[in-house]
Amino acid sequence: MRNDPRDRLIRALAAQLGAERETRAAIADVIANGEIDREVLLALLEDPVPACSQEDLNRADRLATSATQHRAIAA
Repeated sequence: MRNDPRDRLIRALAAQLGAERETRAAIADVIANGEIDREVLLALLEDPVPACSQEDLNRADRLATSATQHRAIAA
């Protein structure tokens, strides 16, 4: 299996997406069962967790730039 930076980034983003989906499902279950207070919901809405860190975005930008440069050289 390859282990270059792009593959690691894809695996990390896939894991993060899975965790976010699990969290969303857990919150939906709690809400559906009426087990969450209004204050908790407001706190969740006011303090969102970013899907990606700035470091992740910078790495993605570098990878995209690198891929574009390699394609230009190959052409």
